[in-house]
Amino acid sequence: MKIILLLVAAAVGTLGPAGLARENALGDSPAPPERPARRQPPPDQGGARNERPQQKFSIEQAVSDTAQLHTIAFSGLAFLTGDFGASTFMPPGKVCDFFGFQYMRDIDAGGKGHNPMFLNRVAGNVLHILNEGQKQSFLDLAGEQASQLEELARMRLPLIWSFHRQSQGKVPMGSDGLNQAAVSRYTGDIFALDAGLSLRRAEVMAAVARSLTTEQRTYLGAMKFGDFNTWPAIDERDQLRAAGQGRPQLFNVAYMTYASEFFSWTAGSLEADTYFCPERHGTYFGGFYMKDMPAMGKRDFDISTTRTGDSGRAFLEEVLTETQRRHITGIASAQRKALLETIEVRRSISGELRKLLAGGTPDRTQILKLGRRYGELDGEMSWMYAVAFAKINGTLTAAQRASLMKLRNLEGYPSAEAYLYSRPITGKLQLPDTDHFFFPPR
Repeated sequence: MKIILLLVAAAVGTLGPAGLARENALGDSPAPPERPARRQPPPDQGGARNERPQQKFSIEQAVSDTAQLHTIAFSGLAFLTGDFGASTFMPPGKVCDFFGFQYMRDIDAGGKGHNPMFLNRVAGNVLHILNEGQKQSFLDLAGEQASQLEELARMRLPLIWSFHRQSQGKVPMGSDGLNQAAVSRYTGDIFALDAGLSLRRAEVMAAVARSLTTEQRTYLGAMKFGDFNTWPAIDERDQLRAAGQGRPQLFNVAYMTYASEFFSWTAGSLEADTYFCPERHGTYFGGFYMKDMPAMGKRDFDISTTRTGDSGRAFLEEVLTETQRRHITGIASAQRKALLETIEVRRSISGELRKLLAGGTPDRTQILKLGRRYGELDGEMSWMYAVAFAKINGTLTAAQRASLMKLRNLEGYPSAEAYLYSRPITGKLQLPDTDHFFFPPR
């Protein structure tokens, strides 16, 4: 544990101006805001920053007990008031996320980090300055990976259904419930696929970075990492639609993602790549749906920065009894070891991928091994959440359920049967047998 703590200190201690100035492949070294004082209340991390301009972000905040507690509570609220469909909803940017984009949007000085304009603007500028050959590299990669990204999303569905079975008491007859080892093995498979997709993405983006002309480097270098206001008002969505005409929806999503992450990765740093927000893990409970759905389909919408924290606190302090509350409050300490190891694993994966920007060769075997371990840790923590939420669900009164629905505050937003990321699945959904996630009957 002492070694892990030292690694955490190294990771969070360099998340300042000097840290983000390193390894900048475009030659621009914009500095992010300074780290917050240690005792500053943790941020919500969920939306645009215009409501709390003084907030700063770091791994230290992401793994703090308070940030984790409120995020887990928010997921619990979403899970207990939602349905299977809502639980499957997840932004595409929450997979293969080793390229600094999450950090760039969280520290955005322009307050637009979680507004649809943010992604459109950064991707638009990248597509504007790249030549046809460079853009074709991203188009080819999107064609290669669209079906794999769909596979990744579909792999989540049986696991999510098993969590709902646990909550509803629909476990196999004679079983003691969810088996943590089985859950972790399965999430290990999911994240191993994620790691392989990330490596391929890094290979293509690094090749494009090496091909940049002086003019292109100068243009991109004038765009500051983490400051929307320095990015020219360019929107290339018409070009995107033309390029993706007749292609699967995930093709367009992938192409746009590569363009945006190309900038965040080449203008960022190892520290930015390692960073994650508190809600990066345990993404199987509908928190993203509850927070993001009001913004869907809107071009300019700032998600409230206080939604997660305020709702999580209200769920814990105003609705649950002390006995019910303890099922969640005990998770922060129970998952701490896994959470700290997660930082170590993310940093190692990110470091391997960054070798490509320096002309090196990453260790594919090691990346896949680390990805699997990352998934096992995610499964371990998610199992804790699912078991805790199920215990609470079995003891809620009718009055408590009514209060929780008011906190959900999504009247008029019915969910689809299931989602592939944020797109409703069409047709009848058929899931494989999920008994293998549970202990065998005694």
